[in-house]
Amino acid sequence: MGYLNYISNDNIEKIIKDILDIGIKRKREAEKKFTKNVIDPFGSIFDAAVSDIDHKTWKISETVRQCQKTLQNHVGALHQKMLGKVDRWEDLGTGSVVDLICKEKKIIAEVKNKYNTVSAGSLASEYYSLERLVMPKSSKYQGYISYFVTIIPKKPERFNHLFTPSDKDKGAKCPANEFIRTIDGASFYTLVTGQESALSDFYTALPTIIENIFERYYKQPGFKIADKEEFSKYFDLAYKK
Repeated sequence: MGYLNYISNDNIEKIIKDILDIGIKRKREAEKKFTKNVIDPFGSIFDAAVSDIDHKTWKISETVRQCQKTLQNHVGALHQKMLGKVDRWEDLGTGSVVDLICKEKKIIAEVKNKYNTVSAGSLASEYYSLERLVMPKSSKYQGYISYFVTIIPKKPERFNHLFTPSDKDKGAKCPANEFIRTIDGASFYTLVTGQESALSDFYTALPTIIENIFERYYKQPGFKIADKEEFSKYFDLAYKK
């Protein structure tokens, strides 16, 4: 039985396992080199006191913190890789002029993981980058609809409208252009897959996928993610009014 009906089990397990591999490797490195890194002895005391935790708990928390940035960088690319495996869509990879393309629908997309990934002052640059791709007659993407995608929006609201960020240099908003749009993550998953609950379905399946990978590939029988119901509340806060 498939985890999701818009991407194969093999593809989804590979994408998730690649991220887990990176996280586990970084955690082991952090544990091994923990005392080699200079720990702020003053800061650690304040951390423990304010959080009311013992040394063992503080050390676990500090190890997680050291791993977090590396892991989050790769989680940030998760959705680009996922959507790039949907039929007729292609992930153009890191370093390309744009992240995703669907030639059949004439759509290109720049995917950002969270609303604050790009500062408000830099949104105009994102707009003009898309404009340079879809407007010139000499561009291979001329006539495509371009999307600036924010997977985790600032508010739990769905949107799909013209992208008109403020241009501080010009003291005005970027001009409305029917070929340049912005969209939230849930709406974009729906646009790509044709399924209204595509992103929610992915999040619901994710713990099971991770647990199966730990059992099958990391040889940890009976592995379970604790407090899954508690973690699921963050999805509701991010996407549900």
